[in-house]
Amino acid sequence: FISPVCNFMSHEKCLKNVKIPCSCIAPSLVRVPVAHCFGPPGRYKRKFCTVCRKSLESPAFRCEVCELHVHTDCVLFACSDCRQCHQDGHQDHDTYHHHWREGNLSPSARCEVCKKTCGSSEVLSGMRCEWCGILAHAACYIIVTPECTFGRLRSMILPPSCVQLFSRNFSKLHCFRISENLQTESDEDDDVDGSPQGSAKDVQISTDSSKQTLKIFDGNDAVKRNQFRLISVPRIAKNEEVVEAALRAYYINDDQQEYELQTFTQQALLSDDVINRNDAAEDSNLGSVFRESVPEAWIIRAKPKDEEVIRIYPAWLKVGMAYVSLRVNKDSTTQTVIKEVLPLLGRQTECLQNFRLVEVLMGSKQVQRMVLDNQELILNRLKDIRKTSVRQMNQTRFYIVENSKSVVRVHLFVGGLPPQLSSEEYTNILKDELAIKTNVVSVTHVYQAQGAVVLEISCFSEAERIYMLVKDTTVNDKPLNAVVIPEVVASKIPQNCCPLLVFVNPKSGGLKGRDLLYSFRKLLNPHQVFELTNGGPLPGFHTFSKVPSFRVLVCGGDGTVGWVLGALEEIRHKLVCSEPSVAILPLGTGNDLGRVLRWGAGYSGEDPYSILVSVDEADDVLMDRWTILLDAEEPADGAENGVAEPEPPKIVQMNNYCGLGIDAELSLDFHHAREEEPGKFNSRFHNKGVYVKVGLQKISHTRNLHKDIKLQVDQHEVELPSIEGLIFINIPSWGSGADLWGSESDNRFEKPRIDDGLLEVVGVTGVVHMGQVQGGFRSGIRIAQGSYFRVTLLKPIPVQVDGEPWIQAPGQIIISAAGPKVHMLKKSKQKQKK
Repeated sequence: FISPVCNFMSHEKCLKNVKIPCSCIAPSLVRVPVAHCFGPPGRYKRKFCTVCRKSLESPAFRCEVCELHVHTDCVLFACSDCRQCHQDGHQDHDTYHHHWREGNLSPSARCEVCKKTCGSSEVLSGMRCEWCGILAHAACYIIVTPECTFGRLRSMILPPSCVQLFSRNFSKLHCFRISENLQTESDEDDDVDGSPQGSAKDVQISTDSSKQTLKIFDGNDAVKRNQFRLISVPRIAKNEEVVEAALRAYYINDDQQEYELQTFTQQALLSDDVINRNDAAEDSNLGSVFRESVPEAWIIRAKPKDEEVIRIYPAWLKVGMAYVSLRVNKDSTTQTVIKEVLPLLGRQTECLQNFRLVEVLMGSKQVQRMVLDNQELILNRLKDIRKTSVRQMNQTRFYIVENSKSVVRVHLFVGGLPPQLSSEEYTNILKDELAIKTNVVSVTHVYQAQGAVVLEISCFSEAERIYMLVKDTTVNDKPLNAVVIPEVVASKIPQNCCPLLVFVNPKSGGLKGRDLLYSFRKLLNPHQVFELTNGGPLPGFHTFSKVPSFRVLVCGGDGTVGWVLGALEEIRHKLVCSEPSVAILPLGTGNDLGRVLRWGAGYSGEDPYSILVSVDEADDVLMDRWTILLDAEEPADGAENGVAEPEPPKIVQMNNYCGLGIDAELSLDFHHAREEEPGKFNSRFHNKGVYVKVGLQKISHTRNLHKDIKLQVDQHEVELPSIEGLIFINIPSWGSGADLWGSESDNRFEKPRIDDGLLEVVGVTGVVHMGQVQGGFRSGIRIAQGSYFRVTLLKPIPVQVDGEPWIQAPGQIIISAAGPKVHMLKKSKQKQKK
């Protein structure tokens, strides 16, 4: 057997065991409507559409938060049944149930109940909880305990009951801080089932001469947008057969006797007065559908009713029932409905004025709520909805909601402001640039060093206005940026929970960061995953500022790790958990720190779930960080009229190593090449090839670096040998895994460690020597070991710190230990626990 609506297939003997709801009734089974967060259309191999259950051979949408995949022309019929990742001021329940999603499982997936295979790459089969990952057959999942414990990753997941976000006017992309630069225009995908796709299907279907292809619209909204569905029916057919086929195309399971097809010509379709023309024709007798001149398009209309049964959902009143059914007639108003419903819910003693009736449209992309006027006639409202879209009626619910004095609190993180200003000065800038209303907007947190503030806004429309305006605003020629951030209620976090704060640099690692963002949003709560190109690390640290204990995972190269550690050092005093441990998923080119901490030479497609388990089991280690003071004594080049002042002292932080001379010169050439053609630098193989190329160009280069600098270690002068490069190393990995210090024992120096409070100083004689070190044939020239260094530059010299190069003017460079050691996570050697 096959369902003509959703293409569900079953053996005759298996029909009695079918538990999967058809797409036409799925909206009525949604417990709490939550819209999906669709990214741009893409091609997904071996995936199936949740609505029509067919393979995704053409471009399709996928939800960035859950496992929903859907065709572009099926997206309008998808349920608003995404994961509920936060509370929005209404829900107050702390118990979470499994969130089941059907299909798109691995063929090797095994049922938790019967232990048999439940996945398939041929059809949509099997069920998976999108929180804990438990797998089961469609016939088995109903006997699984309904409460979800979040599975193996429960200690790392930020529980949804601990997160509050008032998000009424914001799209899901904004709520989860998903970059819009990859997102298609919002209306483009609305027309994908319009004329171009329709004509292609028309050609395909019209090859059968005994069939007729018709365009079907489901209401005035579809006519305006030119969104239609194509149906194929016999050339000789009755009205009832065509109506049934039309309803089936829109996944409507109602009695076809309640609907009729209304025709209009192409001229009427293009007219501005479409609705009036259609209304005038409503009472005409259509007769046989296929007369001599067959119209191009038809529109589904619901026949008028004198009374109707509607469902009223009790929202979050905790009455122990899903909904109540109520019969309404032409005299029924919102107020009379509330009056009749309250006794059915056991609230007959309460005042009618304490309740309101809310109409909820459960669209797949947005859940829209509208409070109905007390005197509005319910039947008229139903008629208007059906006239707009018969499909929308299938996705519309009525909720009875108790009036509550819930305080709206929208938090916006605004960055890009001038640093080191007071709260009043930031408020004045925002008044001038954004015209903020101080009666509903207040500055709750100020980050002076970073030039950022957090705004608390008590009005949805004002929050939306500010958010959209910030994108086009610059202050001192620097663009502002705004991020919607949730509020984490620390008191609700379980004692054994240590949430993982994830930072991903999507530009690192040959753009693998994009896939990791998607995977981590699915495996964890998307509110704990932050994209570093969208406001940097500060919004993430602010969101977790009240969390008593958390860990950090940084997905990026060594430069990204340094960026996050630097931000952590600056904001540490404002965190309840002031010393979170930091793990690394190496996505860069060198990844030396990742190598030392056993996270590998670079990410090459490992299972993200296994990575999170490894982070959970990792060992806590300490690592030194170093402060480098750069004090130029001579003016920089390019001074006008010969009058210039020396560059002001600059302070940078170092985690891995600092190089002077040939090492920094190669890094600088690579940096310039990447700036000229950034699009080519998207793979480690290409990046290392460029390094080799610039190195070969310098192979005959001679530079007596030891004559251009002086070195002082722990207040003692150190005589330098004949070298071209001087390198200070904090970790036993340099230049993509090379051991520059070497493993030979030496009585002059202690064995290096990353937490010994000492730096090792090594020299290289040139490009050939560096190549030999890279190949493991030689080590560098050991020069010194200490905790305080002063380097005097007698002429401009290339300098690089953790891969960031520049030309440093003559002057002093002082290197010393930076504050407390940082807590890092080192991957455990032991096998993962299941």
